[in-house]
Amino acid sequence: MSDRTMPAAETSASAPAQGTPHIDAGDAGYSKDLKSRHINMIAIGGAIGTGLFLGAGGRMAGAGPSLAIAYAVCGVFAFFVVRALGELVLYRPSSGAFVSYAREFMGEKGAYTAGWLYFLNWSTTAVADITAAATYAHFWAMFSDIPQWVLALIALAVVLTANLISVKYFGEMEFWFAIVKVAALVAFMAVGIYLVATQHSVDGNTPGLANITDHGGIFPMGMLPMLLVVQGVVFAYASVELCGVAAGETENPQKILPKAINSIMWRVGIFYVGSVVLLALILPYTAYSGDESPFVTVLDKLGVPGAAGVMNLVVLTAALSSLNSGLYSTGRILRSMAVAGSAPKFTARMNKGQVPYGGVLLTAAFGAAGVALNKLMPDDAFEIVLNFASIGILGTWAMIMICSLLFWRRAQEGKLTRPSYQLPWAPYTQIVTLVFLATVLYLMWYGGGVGRTTVYCLPVILGMLVGGWYLVRKRVAEIAAK
Repeated sequence: MSDRTMPAAETSASAPAQGTPHIDAGDAGYSKDLKSRHINMIAIGGAIGTGLFLGAGGRMAGAGPSLAIAYAVCGVFAFFVVRALGELVLYRPSSGAFVSYAREFMGEKGAYTAGWLYFLNWSTTAVADITAAATYAHFWAMFSDIPQWVLALIALAVVLTANLISVKYFGEMEFWFAIVKVAALVAFMAVGIYLVATQHSVDGNTPGLANITDHGGIFPMGMLPMLLVVQGVVFAYASVELCGVAAGETENPQKILPKAINSIMWRVGIFYVGSVVLLALILPYTAYSGDESPFVTVLDKLGVPGAAGVMNLVVLTAALSSLNSGLYSTGRILRSMAVAGSAPKFTARMNKGQVPYGGVLLTAAFGAAGVALNKLMPDDAFEIVLNFASIGILGTWAMIMICSLLFWRRAQEGKLTRPSYQLPWAPYTQIVTLVFLATVLYLMWYGGGVGRTTVYCLPVILGMLVGGWYLVRKRVAEIAAK
């Protein structure tokens, strides 16, 4: 593997002079192999992941049909975040994405904070994904006797190997992963609509509104349970920003990205809200559990031969897709930080396939730690990492909206020009979204349990960020001075 880090003289992270385009050294060295179809399907894949396929079962059991409302509300804010990022990308495409924008508008401290919060998000999400993959594999009898941690290790090894080859392989994998997920959801929704329309019995239950009205209505346990599952629902949208990172490795992001981002809103409405509504109509919310994908539950109770196994294969694909995306995005983000001095030097290295393998391997190492978590705590691994991933997601989305707000302010001051593709209703959109993210953090604490413990860990996370900054600030200053 060759070291393709930028020469020191080219890695200046200092702010550009007024009117001078900001240049991020971390963007150099990448291929432009991602096509329009890749970006569009990456955007779809980012909006459909394990949070829906695996997490919806437990959340349906905990909040009832009101889960559809939670998905709709969180989906709106997820769209605001990715739309804000899209505006920044059209202003200046960058593989460093929001880390690069934080560097431009907030300085190196901002880039350092944004990058490591994103790493917290994906390194813990990697653990959730391999945990989900191992859980899905246990559905089949041939894997039932294999320890969960062994299956998790196999999943990590397979995806890591594919990710290290080239961005073209990553794009192709995500393209086909997304097609499988969308095709499966469309097929399930077609079956669900048929069941509801024909009143076809499912395990003795007649699909229809009675499965909602006769079991406590939309809020069977009140509104509070719906509010408390919001942090988990936010996790379901954790990959929506991925198309912004991938834009740095495509030839024409100005043409491709707006279309991909704008389609996220209707995808959320159809796939998330629509599928949850169908799940609630087909079976009472009490029929679902966190131990099994809700789609598998329906097909299993329907008695269609092999249908549950096929759907389980699909949700396994979703977990591997998410893991693939996490390794891809953190590799790019860490490289953007490394060339500026705020991440380990080896994470700036690229191989012959123009893949920043150092950052990919660092994220994979945390995934390997998740294998150990699966060995020690197989029943609680997913819930533990879900909460820590949510902290990373909230921090990342907050940094994106802060960058967007600062970008808007500079445009108002006449220091730069916003592209024609803009976040609507700025600056109110950014402010309302930041308030929403703070509310989600409060709900994590209010809900108690693992969520409250996670919030109590915030001072530790902040302390690690501060301590890490003092370790790297000298190197950051030296690089910026060259």
